Amino acid sequence: MSKLDGNGRWQSKMTLTEHTEQYEARNELKTSRPTPEEYTMARDYILLPHMLTMIERSIEEIRTSTNILKRLYLIAAQTVMNQIHKDMHSLRRELSKRNIKVINDEQIDLVIYYKIMCRGYEERFGIVRDVVRSEISVRLTNYLKDVAKFLEQYGK
Repeated sequence: MSKLDGNGRWQSKMTLTEHTEQYEARNELKTSRPTPEEYTMARDYILLPHMLTMIERSIEEIRTSTNILKRLYLIAAQTVMNQIHKDMHSLRRELSKRNIKVINDEQIDLVIYYKIMCRGYEERFGIVRDVVRSEISVRLTNYLKDVAKFLEQYGK
């Protein structure tokens, strides 16, 4: 029941049926399942903070190290961190634009569960820790390839 029911003008000839349909459609709750692309975005949203934590730990280890290439490693790690921050920011913006929220739910044994709320549709999403580790490994390799390409261009 809309707030205009019972109002005599709403039933009059002054209101076009298109306007009535638009008003009623605006107030309907639109629910839709996430697309495969949106599931990938949610997975990335879950993985990127874990990657940042791993890199921060590595930076602390490098700082306490006595390696002569310590400065190079720190610069490379900071470059990767900056790129991950940029990716996280753009991912958050895109998820917000699509009205998708990802919330940490619980961890049972080797599975980490999250809630995905997508335009009124709610679903529980689980990721096995081994999958998280392997996916993080692949992604870090890709970020490091980008750093290596940059260093190769600089050396030429």
